[in-house]
Amino acid sequence: MSPPVAHRASSVEPTVISEGRSLRVLRPRRAAPEAAVRPTRAEIDLSALRHNLRAIRRAAGQARVWSVLKADAYGHGAPAVARTLERAGVDGVAVALLEEGVELRSAGIRAPILVMGGYYGDAYEELLASDLVPVVYHEGHFDGLARATRTRGLSERVSVHIKVDTGMGRLGVSIDELPRLLDYAAGFPQITVDGLMTHFACADVAGDDGDASLAEQMAVFERAQAIVRAYGLAPRYVHAANSAALLRAGFDARLAAVRPGIALFGVAPLASEHRAPIDLHQTLKLRSEIVALRTVEEGAGIGYGSTWRAPRRSVIATVPFGYADGLPRSISERSADPARGRGEVIVRGKRAPIVGVLSMDLATIDVTDIAGARLRDEVVALGHQRGPLGESTITIEELARTAGLIPWDVMTSISRRVPRFYREP
Repeated sequence: MSPPVAHRASSVEPTVISEGRSLRVLRPRRAAPEAAVRPTRAEIDLSALRHNLRAIRRAAGQARVWSVLKADAYGHGAPAVARTLERAGVDGVAVALLEEGVELRSAGIRAPILVMGGYYGDAYEELLASDLVPVVYHEGHFDGLARATRTRGLSERVSVHIKVDTGMGRLGVSIDELPRLLDYAAGFPQITVDGLMTHFACADVAGDDGDASLAEQMAVFERAQAIVRAYGLAPRYVHAANSAALLRAGFDARLAAVRPGIALFGVAPLASEHRAPIDLHQTLKLRSEIVALRTVEEGAGIGYGSTWRAPRRSVIATVPFGYADGLPRSISERSADPARGRGEVIVRGKRAPIVGVLSMDLATIDVTDIAGARLRDEVVALGHQRGPLGESTITIEELARTAGLIPWDVMTSISRRVPRFYREP
């Protein structure tokens, strides 16, 4: 692969909203790769990202693919990921927050951007100025958009997607309240209902319970579609399927569009026996280097509380990443759960255990059995490494299982102080 490419974070600029007030919409910043001193970094394989998009397109059939890039593209760096997917032909992008959408527009993304969170505060003008598509589900959304169109003197119509709560119980208009909302929406000719959506609660739950929940929610959503049609509306984008629903065997919720998130980054949210066949490649590698080596005698304690003591004369390496960088502290703690175990890293192509409690900034690993371990050796906490002693891969699923977490938690916890580097083949 070629050397990693650095991408600079977006700036923060004040934006005038209305009535003489200004609102500072934050474009989140991360550590600048070119300014990084310590060797810890996250590397994102853009060729793997494009591969995953192609695999998802095949699974989606005729449905359009809207990539979900909330939470900084699941920790991968939203601007660079969005640019890659846009060039690869993705149909649209979905985020959770207005701020996330503004960040992508500021980074030059031209694809449609759907803002799913539904909270826009007093920033409806910023939403329109950035050409973002809001998800709406109550009357106040229409009021806010109407005020913004009048203030900005817009003549073109504003597109929205209505969200229906079919059983998730978080956000969305209920099926019983949908007609009332549509009656209200009819009073705003400048607003076009261009989309209808819902979200599944149990798409990643295996077995009969998951099947029953999905069938129930789909039945409610079909009723919602019938109600919308009865009002003479024909939204172009009807969508419900996240990654799990898209890949779930024996269940088809592709509709007009799908909203894959975690699958784009190489993680399948269902066990292989419950999903349609798909070839996904992990996009993320978290790596650092050995910065200190010491030999300790049998019985020596390592780390806070000396919870680990050397069972023999041992060689201990120190690596500059810790729980403030996104490595879960629980991978270094004892657990009664036999599925968890203790975290490992890869050095010179061979697994080495994390020993002692993980610190905020540092990890200690036992390299006694890693022949030839030395300063500046690469240490991989997530991803693949080939070295003189072999090769190994630590997947996001494995790290999540070891930590007692879910893959989403692992990816989104890699902090912004860890610079992101982007690799091409």
